[in-house]
Amino acid sequence: MSSAVQHLPGQNRYVFEKDGKQVGLTDYTLRGNAMHITHTEVDPSLRGAGLGDEMIQEVLDLVRTESGHRVVAECPFVIDWLGRHPEYRELEERG
Repeated sequence: MSSAVQHLPGQNRYVFEKDGKQVGLTDYTLRGNAMHITHTEVDPSLRGAGLGDEMIQEVLDLVRTESGHRVVAECPFVIDWLGRHPEYRELEERG
């Protein structure tokens, strides 16, 4: 099963695809140098399979490599995920 995250900057959204089908999304707003992650969603029929974890990791990897934005988690799922993955904490501490 192949996966990919596509950034849609005009929509302030990342979409997550598995085998060419959109299965999730992550919405954000930009305020100055901060990317506020406001909402994540996985297709309800696919929940519980770890896709949300996979999606957020791929999104944050893209933020890490493609921008200098500081991440501000507002979505409860992302807040929890970051709490379990301290290796991504530096994204919250960027200047």
